[in-house]
Amino acid sequence: MLFNLGGPDTPDAIEPFLRNLFSDPAILPMPALIRRPLARFIAARRAPVAREIYAKIAGHSPILEETQAQARALETALAGHEARAFIAMRCWKPFSDEAARAVAAWAPDRVVLLPLYPQYSTTTSRSSLEDWGRAAQTAGITAPSGTICCYPTQSGFITALESLTRQTMAKARPDVTYRLLLSAHGLPERIIARGDPYQRQVEQTAAALAERLTGVDAQVCYQSRVGPLKWIGPSTDAEIRRAGAEGKGLIVVPISFVSEHSETLVELDIEYGRLAQESGVKDYLRVPTVSAHPDFIGGLAAVITQRLAGEAPVRACAPDCRNCGMARN
Repeated sequence: MLFNLGGPDTPDAIEPFLRNLFSDPAILPMPALIRRPLARFIAARRAPVAREIYAKIAGHSPILEETQAQARALETALAGHEARAFIAMRCWKPFSDEAARAVAAWAPDRVVLLPLYPQYSTTTSRSSLEDWGRAAQTAGITAPSGTICCYPTQSGFITALESLTRQTMAKARPDVTYRLLLSAHGLPERIIARGDPYQRQVEQTAAALAERLTGVDAQVCYQSRVGPLKWIGPSTDAEIRRAGAEGKGLIVVPISFVSEHSETLVELDIEYGRLAQESGVKDYLRVPTVSAHPDFIGGLAAVITQRLAGEAPVRACAPDCRNCGMARN
């Protein structure tokens, strides 16, 4: 089972997609009686801006097609097993209920749950896994399951990031000094303060990649901030302005996204690309997401095979983490 956020597949799907997103108690932790009407209000307010964003990428998100490609590549990599990869999106089709019915019809002996979020968060991985648990029970799935909660430093994932980063670095201009911005999706500070391990795991990914790229000037940063709350930092836009002030070029590496979607194709490429130009950044390059890169897929196949063999995954969060996904394996 592959889990991801999903994205609108048509312009008409944008507002209901946003409504589903903000209806998630992991995103708006408040009673349903308040959360649901608030989600409708927020979605209606944000939909016009979101339509402008998606209009820049043909009116829809490519995340489902990217995830389908990853699923087919995983099936090929797991050719030694009689395995099928199913997809469940959290906020748009195919939802967990549809995926669970398909899994029940196939009647597997075992199920491996694999969120396509390398770094675990209560707002992403846990939300998807809890929704799956409800859907699987409704569909009558009784096969034993194991969870791969996170893989922030998995060797295949880091090798794919390294390979794609080196390919982009090869395009660097010889007259420019570059900084690597290792950009991840942000979260409000209060979520991290409650014990969410996401920020620590993002920093683990960044450190593992920087270790492979010895001698580089690298900076972790966080993008996609919305709303009035204080978010973890530094922010990607602030780091872009700093690089411009220092006369640097930038190579931006998305280290928490494993597929292309609006936050890479629009936010990183278009909006931050324009900000870089306005801020005096000497050159602006963006590394592709790992998508179906052979090393990334091979790494996922390896951890799936370990899970099928009964091996416990390596704990990636601190021993005192109050929201560790390992407790759900």
